[in-house]
Order: sequence, then structure tokens, then C-alpha cells
Amino acid sequence: MSLIASFMNLAGPDLIIILLIILVLFGAKKLPELARGMGQAVKEFQKAKDDFSDELHKAGKAEGETAKSEVKPAQSTVPQSESRPANSDGKADQA
Repeated sequence: MSLIASFMNLAGPDLIIILLIILVLFGAKKLPELARGMGQAVKEFQKAKDDFSDELHKAGKAEGETAKSEVKPAQSTVPQSESRPANSDGKADQA
């Protein structure tokens, strides 16, 4: 866990050393191409993320509209009678 924490706390001199190592590994001619490729990759990732979130929002709105149009009032499963039920002596119940 401390390795991850120390990796995230890179300061100025640490970054310079890492950049120098990258320069030695890839060479000065390849660095602009590498940076350009990384920039294009990030741009494509952002575009795909935005397209995906737009599709989710469109699907949510379309589903919400169809759900509103399909909503019907609840129907009772028990038949309702207009008259009150009679007591055991045959007279109507009075409230």
C-alpha cells in the first residue's frame, strides 16, 4: 500500500528523472510522435465516453416518455357494490 502512496506523490525532481529515462528509451525523434499518439488516444476516449453517456441519456428519456404514455389507472380486482351489504336480520347497515 505504501508503494502506491509513494508513487502518487511524485515531485518535480522525480518527474524530471522519469522524463529523462523516457527520452533515453524512445529517443528525441520518437517523443513527438508518442505524445501525438497519446493525445489522439485520449481524444478518442473522451469522444467515446461522451457518445456513450449521450446514448444513455437518450435511452432514459425515450424510456421515460413511453412509460408515461403506457401508465394506466389501477383497476380494482374486487367488484364494488353501490348498496351496502345487508345485516344478518335483512336490514341495510346504517352508519
